[in-house]
Amino acid sequence: HEVEKKWSGFWINKGYFHAEAASNKPPFCMVIPPPNVTGSLHMGHALNNTLQDILARYKRMQGFNVLWLPGTDHAGIATQNVVERELKKEGKTRQDLGREKFIERVWKWKEQHGGQIIHQLKRLGASCDWARERFTMDEGLMRAVREEFVQLYEEGLIYRNLYLINWCPRCGTALSDLEVEHQEVEGSLWFIKYGPLTVATTRPETMLGDTAVAVHPDDERYKNLVGKKVVLPLANREITVIADPRVDKEFGTGAVKVTPAHDFNDFVIGNDHKLPRINLFTEAGKMNENGLHFQGLDRFECRKRIVEELEQKGFLEKIEQHKLSVGHCYRCKTVVEPYLSLQWFVKTKPLAEKALDAVRKERTKFHPENWTKTYENWMENIKDWCISRQIWWGHRIPAWYCACGPEPIVSRTTPEKCPRCSSSELRQEEDVLDTWFSSGLWPFSTLGWPEATAEVKAFYPTSVLVTGFDIIFFWVARMMMFGLEFMDDVPFKDVYIHALVRDAQGQKMSKSKGNVIDPLSIMDKFGTDAFRFTLAALAAQGRDVKLSEQVIEGYRNFCNKIWNASRYALMNLGDYQPRQGEAVEYSPYDHWILVKLRHTVEAVRGAIDNYEFDVAAKTVYQFFWHDFCDWYLEFSKINLNKPVLCEVLVHSMTLLHPFMPFITEEIGHLLPGKKNAESVSRWSFSVPDSVLPPSRLKAAEAETKIVDLVISIIESIRSVRGENRIPTAKEMSAIAYAKNSEDRVHLEGWREVIQRMSRAASFEICDKPPGTKGSAHVVIREGLEVFIPLAGLVDLAAEVERLDKEIRKLKEDGERRAKRLEDENFISRADPEIVEEERENLQALQSKLARLEETRRNYSL
Repeated sequence: HEVEKKWSGFWINKGYFHAEAASNKPPFCMVIPPPNVTGSLHMGHALNNTLQDILARYKRMQGFNVLWLPGTDHAGIATQNVVERELKKEGKTRQDLGREKFIERVWKWKEQHGGQIIHQLKRLGASCDWARERFTMDEGLMRAVREEFVQLYEEGLIYRNLYLINWCPRCGTALSDLEVEHQEVEGSLWFIKYGPLTVATTRPETMLGDTAVAVHPDDERYKNLVGKKVVLPLANREITVIADPRVDKEFGTGAVKVTPAHDFNDFVIGNDHKLPRINLFTEAGKMNENGLHFQGLDRFECRKRIVEELEQKGFLEKIEQHKLSVGHCYRCKTVVEPYLSLQWFVKTKPLAEKALDAVRKERTKFHPENWTKTYENWMENIKDWCISRQIWWGHRIPAWYCACGPEPIVSRTTPEKCPRCSSSELRQEEDVLDTWFSSGLWPFSTLGWPEATAEVKAFYPTSVLVTGFDIIFFWVARMMMFGLEFMDDVPFKDVYIHALVRDAQGQKMSKSKGNVIDPLSIMDKFGTDAFRFTLAALAAQGRDVKLSEQVIEGYRNFCNKIWNASRYALMNLGDYQPRQGEAVEYSPYDHWILVKLRHTVEAVRGAIDNYEFDVAAKTVYQFFWHDFCDWYLEFSKINLNKPVLCEVLVHSMTLLHPFMPFITEEIGHLLPGKKNAESVSRWSFSVPDSVLPPSRLKAAEAETKIVDLVISIIESIRSVRGENRIPTAKEMSAIAYAKNSEDRVHLEGWREVIQRMSRAASFEICDKPPGTKGSAHVVIREGLEVFIPLAGLVDLAAEVERLDKEIRKLKEDGERRAKRLEDENFISRADPEIVEEERENLQALQSKLARLEETRRNYSL
């Protein structure tokens, strides 16, 4: 924790993450998905920003001019709700304060509490250009949003109309289609007699707003009633029976009530048939004056009372259980009401066509690629976007009204008088804009648009957007539309969509389930580096992240390994200082580790370039823990080569830095020649030819193959001791059969090393295979085998019995898993991730079974 605080402040104070527009380096730019100003760090933020930080640090170390631009979103409804809750504790409402005083109160809250998540992102190690932090309601972005609105209005892409929209009675505002969460619930279907026919409805409380009954034109049951009148129960009002092909003959009775002011399908039917619209509700979801004697009742209480009265008066024929999809407000979870209201809209189809074409022409690519289809499907079926919100916190719509006419005056600046009648008595639109309307400009408004700034020129379009799949429609699609509209270019070249972070069992985290893992607590317990590395290692494309403390603890152990191995290396390096052009003698295992290092750098670069963060993390892990710690440090005990040890340690810190910035920075400044050097974040992410010159590479790779062979033999001998639970104190001999004379020569040269590192009492090399009876037998490759006599070391009879039992168990388990994977019902219904996991488990089981069967064959008595 001390190390984290020290280096976090060091990076920021030194300005290592600041990007200048005037630079000779190639640009690389990302904009942070702006977290809500009300927010605190959760697992989604932690994953998203860890992956972005890996990219940012990696690209800086590759020599790019990296701008990772941070900021927060004003989060209209969410922030207003927070401040209103504070007022409620004081016994006040926002109406008590008035608009101006309430906005002042929100700004004060923002200044006091709104920076919490920024501090938490800094703690995560996010290497943003913090000097450029933006807020969706700062002065520059306010100007950008006005310019956006006016331009779209002048092009005829923004209009105002009386239309049926999604309304949240709790929040008191309109919502876009995307802000409505649909949930399947158990409801009822009420069958109500409308004179000679019966209609079925899921919402009897809206019947007082019916202006027709609709039937399908081909429905023989009702052809004689089309065009005739029926009496609306309770209201005693005549309504017409109409024919419309959109009626489902199979639903209910085939006759449906038409309520144009309270149902989206009915609204369209009503428009086509020129039906009147009767609004029944107030904005608070209570019955208004059109609700007859139910006026003042909450809509759900009204439902109960209407059903009771219908039953009393003989209009209710029956009630059936019925599952239905009900829309809820994404913020407060209140049931949303279709509501007839005068609102502002964006015509999205012309904008969507350009955004769709850009993806199809691969000007912007989605990673993983399967998200392209999701994006296309939504853009092809896009509807006009309701952008007005009936709240006070947000970008107020730049439209004014005059008593001389209903047409609004839309202006970039506040008008002093009406252009039509010169009156100065103007009233500004009360509504504010949907939060996504401003954040849709984020990739270029944050760079200074509508001004033609040096930042816009240098960094737009941005390089990549890293985000979650849940806001492809909310945000990604809107940035695509606005980027092409206002900048005539896509906002980003790549979109990397990461998955959800779930608990260890694969369940979505929720407070109600009690399975939420708090990233701040995790960082307290295990350290930030271990947490970040875990997220990266689990971030496989197309698969949700299954997180558990046990996994994080494993990578905390990796941090300990890095620290202890580095301390050991530093202790052995002593006062060594690297010198330019120093002569170095290379042993075979020096060549081996340098070749492994070169291949690791290439593999990690390829993986990060393809957004395969898990592959990159696991490749680094494999190199440092296994190649460097398990083998090279052991080889170095035979012959220590300080220049190579130092170089490998330097490049190991370089490889690890994007994933584990804190521990690598701490170790980096302790390394020979690096004590007063710049941050590790400024080191080059490559292996210079000076480490392993191209002239030496071919010979080094040849020696690497021999060392790999030696390691395989040592591992085989060690594994036999481990699998057979032979104590270290017991002497164990090994025999290598090498068919090829060249192999025998190589092994002869490594005999002492193999014997020492495998802890074998003797290591014999022969050109003919010895008898396998009573021996463990390992095939290294064709023509090279290792035999370990077990007589006197293992109770063969007991081992055979144990192995037979374990083999039987594995076979049964394997058959069960294989059968499950052959089941088409399981394959079609299960989550693809679960199916893939089952396949991996079966493959691992089969590998283990093959090893045990080989061991069992060697135990022939």
